[in-house]
This record gives sequence, structure tokens and C-alpha cells, in this order.
Amino acid sequence: MQHKIIAHIDLDCFFVSVERISNPSLRGKPVIVGGHPSKRGVVASASYEARAFGIRSAMPTFRALQLCPKVILVEVSHGEYGKISKLIYDRLCDFAPIVEKASIDEMYLDLTGCEKIYNNDWNKFLSMLQQTIDTEFQLPCSIAIASSKTISKIATGTVKPHGLIHLKNGEEKEFLSKLDISVFPGIGEKTELKLKSYGINKIEDLQNCKPDVLKTLLGEYSEYIIDIVQGGGSTEVSNYDERKSISSEETFEKDISDLELLKQKLFELAQKVSTILRKKKLATKTVRLKLRFSDFITITRMKGIEKTFDDKIIYQNLLKLLEENFSKKQPIRLLGAGVTNLVSQEESDLALFEDDKRTKVLKTIDAIKNKFGDDAIHTGKL
Repeated sequence: MQHKIIAHIDLDCFFVSVERISNPSLRGKPVIVGGHPSKRGVVASASYEARAFGIRSAMPTFRALQLCPKVILVEVSHGEYGKISKLIYDRLCDFAPIVEKASIDEMYLDLTGCEKIYNNDWNKFLSMLQQTIDTEFQLPCSIAIASSKTISKIATGTVKPHGLIHLKNGEEKEFLSKLDISVFPGIGEKTELKLKSYGINKIEDLQNCKPDVLKTLLGEYSEYIIDIVQGGGSTEVSNYDERKSISSEETFEKDISDLELLKQKLFELAQKVSTILRKKKLATKTVRLKLRFSDFITITRMKGIEKTFDDKIIYQNLLKLLEENFSKKQPIRLLGAGVTNLVSQEESDLALFEDDKRTKVLKTIDAIKNKFGDDAIHTGKL
């Protein structure tokens, strides 16, 4: 069986690096890109000069200014970052048959089958690709090649900033063994502390841990961990699709611990997402809830549902996730509603709803919104 060859590209300090293109005076200085402290802003990206002071992404902007009073704050300008990210994605499509945009600053390339094209010299390929991004976009990046998406992502993190690494097939397990468990995707601070309290500090400890012990500590999540630490991980790279997900979120001026108020906010977000879904003639099979607590810990929860574009069904399923994950002891700073696993509303599908009164109501509501604006009319929660 042919092993996979998957590259992971991480655009170093992407937002900061983009701002430095238009303002070269920011180079070599501690810089953060984020929201203004008066608006409860958070750090979206921090230069390595700023990180030296302990500043990190998702940190409150006011805290970053306390840690480094001389740090330069540049407020976020979303449009420019998206444009550049799309240009880079398009350019990477020249190098690999399948390119996946994992986020605005991370992408995967499936190079399996391209061995002859690049003479199987992956170190040379990495240097060439990095130089292309440097020269054409003036942006630093780190790149790793491994046999799975997960391991290539972990490897990239070990060579940042502006590093390169190629793990040959069979080297993954040994490479991982010496790394701290904190580098493992999905192991958050609480899980890390729990594992380390049992003497599990390195990935090597996870590799040597008996499966039943890990299952006791981590539940079903242990199967995912066991697969990766033994050199596995996801190998499915999908071409980027603009229809991958739709989401809407709100950061509150004051943290909210009132469940009824959160329900109202969630309903409003669900309506926004559902309206966009229908405008794009799409339906969803998965809803996604995002919660950021007052201590800035952020969680995402998803739930599979029957295919729908109905506000009511989307909201009710999001509400279940909210109720399962809400605690008054942890006020909410940010609430997000989203849908993923999107599919087209084919004519054959829509025929199923032709006589459905609810669908006719939704079509009427959308028509009114298109004419008078989104706030002109709303659907009911139930």
C-alpha cells in the first residue's frame, strides 16, 4: 500500500506578517493584531518579538499591553487577510493536485503520486515552496511533510518560525516520542494537567501506556490518541470548498451567565446562519456551537442532524448543545452558531418539501428579508 505524502503549511504570525507588508516599520518590533482594549478585544496574532514578553493569541488586548507597554497594536482588518489567503491557496494548487485550506493561515497539500514530478527529493521541494511564498507574497512560513495531516501539523510546530522538516515514512513514531504532550492537537490545558499528574509528560509515555489505562483516563478519545502517537492520523485531504461551513458569532460587552439571555442570543445567531444557508441554496447535516468562557477557554461542540435549512430545527439542536455545556459558574464571553457538512438543495430534494407549509413560510420570510432587510421579520423559536 502506497504511503501518503502530506505537507502542512503554516503562515507564521500571519496577521502580523500581512500588516508588515504595508508597513515595513513594524518589522523587528513587538506587534499584535487584535481588537481594541476598550471593546474587550483579544489578540488575534502576535509577533515573535511580542511573544517574548509572554503575549499569546486569544489573550485580552489590555493584558498584552500590560505585559509589554511598548507593543504596537494594529486593529484587525479582515478583508485583506482573506484576499491574501485565497491568493496563496490558488498558488499552492499549482504544486499539488489536492489542496485543503484548514484555516486562513494553514493549508495541507496531498503530494501522493507526485514523487516522479519532484524526483522524490522532498527537502528540495520544501525549500522551493517556502521560497515561492517568501518571494511572491513576502510572507514567512513553516512547512512539514509527513504521512498524515496530524503528524505534519505537529512537525510544523516544532520548526516555527520559518522552518522546514521532512519526516520519512516510518520515522513518525520516533519523532513524536521526545515531544511534550502539550503539542498534541486536542489535548487542552485541563487534559494535559490530568495526564501529567499520572506521570505522562512526553508522547513516548503515551506510546508506552496501555490502551485500557488511556481509555480510563480519556474515554473514547483515547482511540484517537493511540492511533496518532503510533504514527497514524488522518490522511484525507479535501480540496477547499467555500461552502464548507457557515457561522455567526458574537463577543459580549459583559460576560453572560443568564441562560435565558444566551438562548435569545443563540436564536438570533441561528437565524442569521439559516438565512445565509437558504440564500446559498444549501442545507446542513451538522450544527456547531462555539463557546468562549470568561477565562478564555474555548470549546466547540457539534451534532449530526437530518438534512435541513429550517431555523427552528437548527436552533433546537444548537440549544441542546448549549444546555449540555452551560454552567452558571462559567460565564460566557463569546457565543457562536454554525452549520457544516453542507449539501446542495437539489430539485429532487426540494420536491420533498413542495407541500410543506413550513417551507412555504420560510420562503415568504426570506422574500420579505430580501426586500426590507434581515430585521424586518423573524421566525418563531418553536
